[in-house]
Amino acid sequence: MNTTPTTKPEGENAETLFRISDLKKVFGDHTAVNGVSAEIHRGEAVFVLGPSGSGKSTFLRCLNLLEMPDGGEIFFRGDDVRRTDVNAFRARVGMVFQHFNLFPHLSVLDNITLAPVKTGRLSKGEAIFAAERLLKRIGLFEKRHAFPQQLSGGQKQRIAIVRALVMNPDVILFDEPTSALDPEMVGEVLSLMKDLAQGGLTMIVVTHEIAFAREVASRILFMDHGQVISDSTPERFFGEMPSPRIREFLSKVL
Repeated sequence: MNTTPTTKPEGENAETLFRISDLKKVFGDHTAVNGVSAEIHRGEAVFVLGPSGSGKSTFLRCLNLLEMPDGGEIFFRGDDVRRTDVNAFRARVGMVFQHFNLFPHLSVLDNITLAPVKTGRLSKGEAIFAAERLLKRIGLFEKRHAFPQQLSGGQKQRIAIVRALVMNPDVILFDEPTSALDPEMVGEVLSLMKDLAQGGLTMIVVTHEIAFAREVASRILFMDHGQVISDSTPERFFGEMPSPRIREFLSKVL
């Protein structure tokens, strides 16, 4: 079993964005996250795999303080996240959810530009320019004046990703971004995520898309019962399968 955090990306002096130490989160009598430690370096695509109920999404939500940890430490670029301005922190750490969370009364363009303008990161003109450039990149420029109810599920999720990208974050957290999509819409979202990973975007991805993780991940964290029981490269995770628990998991999902 390999639980030793992997080294920084080979050939790079990559900045450590997240340093997580002994993270814990408890809900009543249930310990959802139980002593997780890990480091996330700039440029990595870290995929968090594991069975349902293993604490993956809770771990991710703790990183963005959507759930407040009950123990341990989270440092982002050297700063304790619980002692920083949460809005400024979240401007650097984007998040893409399962269910898009687009405002139904706002157009695509207004959904994308709302946060950067409200937070003062961009002027209205700058935000529109950045949003339109990103929409052209993903082939949805013609939808910029449409409303969410006029879009497919795959289009909504790609818009949600653009909404996170327009803030120019250091890292984006993806919480099962394809789980709410019809199967035929999954591919267009995964294709965009693959392009972003290959372009060097730092991402932490909770997903059940195992084949996608095998293709795109630079590292895989495997969680079970709230703990990280393996932190390894995809080659080692899918090749050597050092743990009977991992072998059992993969036998059910591959």
